[in-house]
Amino acid sequence: MTHGPRSGLTAVSTALLAMSRHLQVHDVLKTIVVSARELLDAQYAALGVPDDHGGFAQFVVDGVSDDEWKAIGPLPRQHGILAAMLQHGTPTRLADVRKDPRFRGWPATHPDMSDFIGVPVADGEEILAALFLANKQRHGQPCGPGTDGCSFTTEDEELLRVLAQHAAIALTNARLYERGRELTIVEERARLAHELHDAVAQKLFSLRLTAQAATALVDRDPARAKGELQEVNRLAAEAADELRAAVVELRPAGLDEDGLVATLRTQVQVLDRAHAAHVTFASRGVRALPSAQEEALLRVAQEALHNALRHSGAEHVEVTLTRRGPGAALCVSDDGCGFEPAAVRRAGRHLGLVSMRDRASGVGGRLSVVSEPGKGTAIKMEVPGG
Repeated sequence: MTHGPRSGLTAVSTALLAMSRHLQVHDVLKTIVVSARELLDAQYAALGVPDDHGGFAQFVVDGVSDDEWKAIGPLPRQHGILAAMLQHGTPTRLADVRKDPRFRGWPATHPDMSDFIGVPVADGEEILAALFLANKQRHGQPCGPGTDGCSFTTEDEELLRVLAQHAAIALTNARLYERGRELTIVEERARLAHELHDAVAQKLFSLRLTAQAATALVDRDPARAKGELQEVNRLAAEAADELRAAVVELRPAGLDEDGLVATLRTQVQVLDRAHAAHVTFASRGVRALPSAQEEALLRVAQEALHNALRHSGAEHVEVTLTRRGPGAALCVSDDGCGFEPAAVRRAGRHLGLVSMRDRASGVGGRLSVVSEPGKGTAIKMEVPGG
């Protein structure tokens, strides 16, 4: 991965651009570590995010193979030089880390390290992580422990400090993004819970009325009362099915675990049970997409479904997801009342169309709306692949 040192504004700019491309915390951490190692031409780099128990919630390395990392064993604790960096928030540069009085040793399978440089990644007074590198190289070639003239320099320290400052911004933004996603997921689960509650409540209300009818008929017309009791049994079974669905479907959203196709299919099944309209889903040849694209497609589908089921009076709503080159195309269509898009815009109403267009453009995609009064609506969205 490393092809020699890069220096100056070009190197820092390249590293910062790489960090800005990612929104997931782990991806940001990995990019910081890789960028730092390439920038300073080090053999090893690592970044540790501390937890509240003397260890690390996350620890990302570069320059160490998977087999080497497994052989090292458990994650390091907050002790020695790492603890000092986290506690005092000051950069550390050493000609030989093994000779520092704070050095506490490492496992027998740990790579041999000599020259060392580390800086805190801080947001104001809060230290978010410790970033450190070891074994300065010359154009990708190890100098060997203790070799003269091949230690980290003051210029290296300054570059690493600049990188750490921007890494703090990237890491903070990624955390905010993930928290925002969590809030969105909570809101969506609450909405689904409300819809399932309505469906179950309707079933229970019908069951109650049918049971009252059976009670009134049991003396006058036993045959009809028997029929009503059979209806009670059917409604009770349906209500039980809805409650089981609530337990299953209201687990944490599974976009990351299950993928877009499975998540959409599950949500469509829930909505089909919760509404009078028949809601269907079909997919053809869709491949896994970058997380941002999948997130945007899911949110647009949810918004379009909400509009169709709440406002259109549709009897049928279809959701299709198809492969389009390396990307994908989504279509949510209904046979409802439709509307005139231009008239909606003039009236200052948007039915979520603005947010849907923003989501599409935010991932390099495009969104179109086809609708006429009395002829239903189709919301179409295309996104590129990775």
